Amino acid sequence: MPYRICKTVEVESGHMLSKHPDNCKFPHGHSRTVEIVLEADQLDGHDMVCDFAVIKDSIHDFVRRYDHAMCINTDDPKFAEMKGLYGDRVIAFTGQDPTTEVLARTIFEAIKSGLEAYAKQPDPKYPLAHGVRLVRVRAWETSTAWAEYGE
Repeated sequence: MPYRICKTVEVESGHMLSKHPDNCKFPHGHSRTVEIVLEADQLDGHDMVCDFAVIKDSIHDFVRRYDHAMCINTDDPKFAEMKGLYGDRVIAFTGQDPTTEVLARTIFEAIKSGLEAYAKQPDPKYPLAHGVRLVRVRAWETSTAWAEYGE
C-alpha cells in the first residue's frame, strides 16, 4: 500500500445553483473544508511523501481566488449583474452549476496544475519526488455532507 498524506484547508465561499428546484438557487455560503490527499509508493530523501509546505504552496492561488467569492453558473439570469457588481469575486462556471461535486473536480484540477508547476521549479525549497500523486480532493459543504473527486 502506498504512503498517503492529507492537507486540509478551509475556505469561506458561496454559490448559487440555478438548476436547483428549492432554496439553493439563491445566493448562499458555506464554510468549506477541503481535504487534499497525496500518495507515493516510496518516501523521499526526507522520509516524507512530500513536505506539507509543497501542498500549501500549490493551493495558495486557489485559496486566494475562492475565499469569500461567489460561484455562479454563467447561464444563471443574474450572472451578468452579479459579475458587474462584484467583479473577480464572482467565479464563472460555464454552463454548469457550481455544485460541491463540480467544485471538488475544479479544486482537484487546480491543485494538480499547481503541483505540476511546483515540480518544474528549478530549485524548490522543498523537494517534490517524481512519484507523488494527487489521489483525491474531498470538499465538505457542511459538517455532514461532502463530495469527492479523483482520477
